[in-house]
Amino acid sequence: MINGRSNPGKYTEMSQLPQQMGLFEHVHRKAAEHNNSERVGETDKPAASGDMLIPFAFEETLCRDVGAGLVLPSIHLWSHQGGVALGLRDSKLPCAGVAMLRLEEQGIRTAVRHSGGAAVPLDEGVINISLILPKSRGKLDFHDDFRLLASLITEAVAVSHPLAAANVEAGEITHSYCPGDFDLAIGGRKFCGIAQRRQSHAYFVHAFVVISGSGQERGELIRRFYEEAACGQEGLSYPDVRPETLAGLGELGGPATTEVFTAAILQVLANRGIQVKPAAVLEEETGYTLDYEDIRVLEAARVLRERYA
Repeated sequence: MINGRSNPGKYTEMSQLPQQMGLFEHVHRKAAEHNNSERVGETDKPAASGDMLIPFAFEETLCRDVGAGLVLPSIHLWSHQGGVALGLRDSKLPCAGVAMLRLEEQGIRTAVRHSGGAAVPLDEGVINISLILPKSRGKLDFHDDFRLLASLITEAVAVSHPLAAANVEAGEITHSYCPGDFDLAIGGRKFCGIAQRRQSHAYFVHAFVVISGSGQERGELIRRFYEEAACGQEGLSYPDVRPETLAGLGELGGPATTEVFTAAILQVLANRGIQVKPAAVLEEETGYTLDYEDIRVLEAARVLRERYA
């Protein structure tokens, strides 16, 4: 325990990942990172759509295929050029539609996601990580999977910034956006949140990790959204966001670019002895292919929009 909070690194043995996993990447990198990246054109394909629901629809489809045994358990790394993903309860606030329209007018895409949690900003300085896994018979404690993903993220920070990783703590950060039991923070400032989505035969555990840019500015964006969505009505249930509780890893002494962090995630998987097969390799070896433009993904996005909008 550190300052009364848990260190996620101690949970590394509580859940195990499969020895082989597929890898799907849809990471939009900033121009400065492109200039310094040796992986440009290889696995850092930008998001193909400005539709905020496409990444979630992609994972919904991939999760069904993992559950059906059509593809290996997988990891999905992605980012978005600029948007806010809302929780279902957020969308029911009295003036949520007006507040969402205000964001759209600023060029900030919006969507209501189907995994747990509340509103979060997703831009090119935020890396989203999802573990898509088949359900194990008799498995009941989903907290093990939260701990597993928390430990992977902490180990990835440690690859380039071990001192920052040593100070990562897991536990709810009050007054952050999308607060939860498995928030990850350094010095009481949150940089990551974790949620999950379960299907009949598979599930995914998802984390957003704020890497570069200002956590406080992102917090202010979400605070203003709630202020507008509530229309001044009292007694409503939504996060009381205080921007000073939020930060990017680069502000906390950790990795400051998405390139460094995503490379570290893959290194951590390799260190654990996990063989990662990129999407192109999966297609060559098994014929399996799935991307944002796939008709099944587009249909899943339509269904999600109708169900949760």
